[in-house]
Amino acid sequence: MKQSLVRLVRPRRPERDVAPLLPPLTLYKSILRAHIRYLPVEIRTLGDSYVKQEFRNHQKIDNPLHIVGFLTQWQDYLKAMEVGSWTEGRLTKQELEKMSPEQIGQLYELMQETKKIGEDN
Repeated sequence: MKQSLVRLVRPRRPERDVAPLLPPLTLYKSILRAHIRYLPVEIRTLGDSYVKQEFRNHQKIDNPLHIVGFLTQWQDYLKAMEVGSWTEGRLTKQELEKMSPEQIGQLYELMQETKKIGEDN
């Protein structure tokens, strides 16, 4: 993900209710720091490996719309972590319908891994 592409798509002076997008590396580091502060030790490793894999998988994306969508969703996740609302997260039917089969499969795998962690404790 090239930072210059983010600047092309996102306005330099954002509206009041829209936070400017963080550059990919800054966002990545902020998420990992948030995991240290807000995630229980048992699931921190899972969260860190998931974030690392997602950023690695999207590293070579050059479509500006995909980059902005990716960064926006992760920035929303970071904000939810900081506010503490991540534990209350629920997907709506509309959000599920927008997901690709690969995303739904990934979500299912994530659910299975978190259940394993819960059973171990």
